Amino acid sequence: MAFGKNQTSQSNNEVNETSPSPDHDHDPLTAPLKRKLHSRHLQMIAIGGIIGPGLLVGSGKAFSEGGPAGVLISFSLVGIIVYFVMQALGEMATAIPVTGSFTEYAQRFVDDALAFGLGWAYWYLWITVLANEYNAVSLVIMYWTDAVPQWAWILIFWFLFLGLANFGVREYGEMEFWLSLIKVLALIVFFILAICISTGGIGGETIGFKYWHEPGAFADSINGVARTFVVAGTLYAGTEMVGITAGESSDPQRAVPRAIKQVFWRILVFYIGTMFFIGILMPYTEPHLLNSSSYGANSPLTIALSQAGILPAAHLINALIVVSVISAGIGSLYVASRTILFMARSGKAPKFLGRTNAAGVPWAAILFSNIFTCIVFMTLGESAGKVYDALITLSGVATFLVWTSICVAHVRFRSALRAQGESVESLPFRAAFYPYGTWFALLFCVFLVFFQGYTAFLRPFSASDFVVNYILLPVFVAFVGGWKVWHKTRIVGLREMDIWTGRRVRVAEDDGGEEDRGTGWKGKGWRGRVYRGVVG
Repeated sequence: MAFGKNQTSQSNNEVNETSPSPDHDHDPLTAPLKRKLHSRHLQMIAIGGIIGPGLLVGSGKAFSEGGPAGVLISFSLVGIIVYFVMQALGEMATAIPVTGSFTEYAQRFVDDALAFGLGWAYWYLWITVLANEYNAVSLVIMYWTDAVPQWAWILIFWFLFLGLANFGVREYGEMEFWLSLIKVLALIVFFILAICISTGGIGGETIGFKYWHEPGAFADSINGVARTFVVAGTLYAGTEMVGITAGESSDPQRAVPRAIKQVFWRILVFYIGTMFFIGILMPYTEPHLLNSSSYGANSPLTIALSQAGILPAAHLINALIVVSVISAGIGSLYVASRTILFMARSGKAPKFLGRTNAAGVPWAAILFSNIFTCIVFMTLGESAGKVYDALITLSGVATFLVWTSICVAHVRFRSALRAQGESVESLPFRAAFYPYGTWFALLFCVFLVFFQGYTAFLRPFSASDFVVNYILLPVFVAFVGGWKVWHKTRIVGLREMDIWTGRRVRVAEDDGGEEDRGTGWKGKGWRGRVYRGVVG
């Protein structure tokens, strides 16, 4: 089975993740990461990892531009896309749990050039997400006091995240477990308070759907809905984190499918639920919401509770946002650093970024990634809202490009299974509604990449909006095309595609203990067998 040099290098590393040798354990440039994330860690990362400052603060921008009905439409449509993208990723990540995740799948199943462009686009996505988180937490803390300048709060959290991200993966899993649990419980409390406020149980006034009539359900008809698609894409970014954590999971064949199956409920309860309650508690014209002309921002949750006279609860929500920033910040650095680690070890990034310490932490990639988040200082000053808008838009477009690549890799993976005579029954987890779900997500992502910026063409034409909405597309094409021309890569043939290295498949149950069994599609029992592959 033949595949490229870069793939061989990474595949050998993945073999050593399963059966490490003493040489690799002591070499910081090749030592495998530690597989110490347990099932409960992945479950809570899947549930709480998406509840960050983007949802709690950035949702205000989507709400102000789309209105209560507009955000429900855009978030629901993008939520359906996310569901099918996660089904596709879950199938590949459960069968082949590797640290490079979908970046490596793009390399092995599609083209090495796509992996180069995808890896850097995904890294950039998390850099902008983390920069937005630094900006959001500094604005939220200034709800309490403005005695400390905004740039100082950004620096404090910059060093805090850098320190926490350098803990081992087990420590990261424990921190994320408890922080996510706090976020989930606090958000449920907000839902209960929102119901009480809306029905008049708190505040004395029955609100109901008053704000859906005045100022209205839509902020700017279809144009407002279009503007919120990239915000929705940015806020949903992180759902694919489960694919990255699979590479450091101690039991991916059980933990990953469970986490993937929770995606629908996460989207329905936390995203759609939050946007619904924001829409009934305040008008989209609320002046304190984040928008392109604002100099500061409060969380829409904080605004709603403050206006209802529940100041202690408003302070608690603000504290929740700070907790969510710590959780989301560490998670952002985790994903960005693991992406760069794979890129460095597969020859697509400077080699020194592939270094790890004795605890298996990619400290060089973490430091490198955090340095680039200093673009957050561009948000300071009179144009803060516009810069925040630009960062949100760019990261949203990057999200759609990443999801498109995941779907392409999944279609190619399934095609290779057929070409090589393998049955999908051997997969420990199978994507629901394949091929319709994967193709729907793929085509819709491509559509949104182009559709999300059409408002720049409305009269008068906005050159700045056009650049922000579409500049990432030629950059991505240049990265992929440049790598392809320089290294003379080609699309991997279906029959020569490496679908075995790190593969786990169903085998007939024998005398294996209960601890070896996982739950596959339709609850069928199976025991994982790892295939390391033969490179030739």
